[in-house]
Amino acid sequence: MNEIATFNATGTDVETTNQMPHSIEAEQQLLGAILTNNDVFDRVASIVGPDHFYDPVHARIFEVASARIAKNALASPVTLKTFLEDDEGLKELGGPAYLARLAGAAISAFAAADYAQMIYDLSVRRELITVGQAIAEKAAKVDVKSEPREQIVEAEQELYRLAEQGTSESGFQSFLKAVTQAVNLANTAYQRDGDLSGVSTGLIDMDKKLGGLHKSDLLILAGRPSMGKTSLATNIAYNVAKAYKKGILHDGTEGAVNGGVVGFYSLEMSADQLAARILSEASEVPSEQIRRGDMTEAEFRRFVEAAKQLESCPLFIDDTPALPISQLAARARRLKRTHGLDVLIIDYLQLVRGTGRSENRVNEISEITMGLKAIAKELQIPVIALSQLSRQVENREDKRPQLSDLRESGSIEQDADVVMFVYREEYYVEREKPGDHEMEKMAAWQERMENLHGKAEVVIGKQRHGPIGTVELSFEGQFTRFGNLVQPWQNPNQSEEY
Repeated sequence: MNEIATFNATGTDVETTNQMPHSIEAEQQLLGAILTNNDVFDRVASIVGPDHFYDPVHARIFEVASARIAKNALASPVTLKTFLEDDEGLKELGGPAYLARLAGAAISAFAAADYAQMIYDLSVRRELITVGQAIAEKAAKVDVKSEPREQIVEAEQELYRLAEQGTSESGFQSFLKAVTQAVNLANTAYQRDGDLSGVSTGLIDMDKKLGGLHKSDLLILAGRPSMGKTSLATNIAYNVAKAYKKGILHDGTEGAVNGGVVGFYSLEMSADQLAARILSEASEVPSEQIRRGDMTEAEFRRFVEAAKQLESCPLFIDDTPALPISQLAARARRLKRTHGLDVLIIDYLQLVRGTGRSENRVNEISEITMGLKAIAKELQIPVIALSQLSRQVENREDKRPQLSDLRESGSIEQDADVVMFVYREEYYVEREKPGDHEMEKMAAWQERMENLHGKAEVVIGKQRHGPIGTVELSFEGQFTRFGNLVQPWQNPNQSEEY
């Protein structure tokens, strides 16, 4: 970095200031090349924009030129003169004659892309310096309200944005860019035979209802205890991680073309307990037998084989209890930066802590759900958060959950893009078993249990992008596994597809 020193008559150093990294010459060469040959703009438009120029006059020249070229109009010193005649900054540089000098001094159009990359890189360096200065100033200012831990999280967030986007502020984007992204999503779904545009859960009927797990979405998976919330979440996590395949995406970047990298915050269970559940599903060995070590030789072989297969699965578990929402976000950013991240699961929402500024639990939950939605948007991933339901479900005859059953439901319902409820009627009917002497009731109860055995429902109570309704799944309690349910009207010979 250069230093500009100003000396007085006696030769002593009066003022030394650090100059931001930039290259006026590179900016002049790039603008000159564009004004000489408008075709150059197409080669550099994806690299550099007006915000990347150090000199504000150069930024305005580039902006006007790009607007002209976008309309298929000529951008030359003569045509730009009309739009920039009254520009005070340009007048200081010599007025419209400066535009002619830019075009005349352009050496080669072939080096335009190199100049553009240089301008972009220097812009990122200036942003880094700005962010660093802001961090230093905030750290130097001792304030009771600003904890050092919070400052670290904020600094990490700013640096993450800079790493991902090249600028710490994304601001507004044009409708054209948004439409292009929407078309790319539709194209992805079309190439998958119109099935889904998001990440597959591995559960066919759920995918059809949701269209997969979409980027930027916050999905709430709620239910009463023993309904299987954690089981369904681990099943989805395993299915996504197992299907992971890396490749080149439609925008030319490298990423998951199938499945994805999964981050799982297990705030209730330890990492080894969660791993045992996933191994139970993969090996088809009951989880209680795994805990006790009570396995036959064949079961143990299946268990070891499943463990070997799972070694390569990109599934990351964090079992730190009572994580604050800020730390949860920071760790998710770090995981995406180091290993990638396509789906984030939190088990469960009520065990996450807020910043501690609010004594009201409803306000704290509101802060947490807003934070989770912010993570989904910032990292461009689906976030699945599990949630407990209030006891009022138990007081109703029909125990199917509703949106109003969500604990501190206002903010959860408002911030979520999708709200789903896990419901197993078998669990409640099992507890209504009549006495052995009531033969008729016992027969009716047994028939009802047979119809409900191994079945579960996922009730979609809210969905911003699609229909609500019920998805029927199979449930194998001994393996804590949800699966695709074959309907009576479907061909039994095709059961493996469902």
